[in-house]
Amino acid sequence: MRWIWSIGLFAIAFLPGISAAADFQLTSPTVKNKGTIGKAHVFNGFGCSGDNVSPELRWTNAPKDTKSFAVTVYDPDAPTGSGWWHWIVFNIPPDITALAADAGKADGPDAPQFSIQSMTDFGRSGYGGPCPPPGHKPHRYIFTVFALKVDQLPLTPEASGAMVGYYLNQNALAKASFTGLYGRK
Repeated sequence: MRWIWSIGLFAIAFLPGISAAADFQLTSPTVKNKGTIGKAHVFNGFGCSGDNVSPELRWTNAPKDTKSFAVTVYDPDAPTGSGWWHWIVFNIPPDITALAADAGKADGPDAPQFSIQSMTDFGRSGYGGPCPPPGHKPHRYIFTVFALKVDQLPLTPEASGAMVGYYLNQNALAKASFTGLYGRK
């Protein structure tokens, strides 16, 4: 029995990527974990009147073998039965460790060169901010950065959130997330 514990401790201490994955972090100066998302980042449409600006995002301590990154924003509380994809951007080069505010503008210049913003559940590419139905409890908006073991995902801007999610989970070395909240009366 003692040798089983020894092998387990050895594996935890020396397997590559375990500690790197635990240190990988995603933050935003304007959206705090479990904090309310401000009007600047709220959707403009469907009865919401926000500015629809994607927040600045920063990530640190990615695994050393990272070949690209992807960022998603997902609302698991949307009343669709399958959640709601608010933003999907992938093929972010490995030397990029932040996205500027408004990088999610589909036709804007602030997304990293060679990255792809694919289809959201709004039916278009680019960032679409929170806009839950009135009267719902605040929805959770999960911001996630994926460190990937491939240079590029073999997908186009027309790829759905589910398709991109499949490729992200097949190629992830690590991921880091935080959750913002937003509701309306």
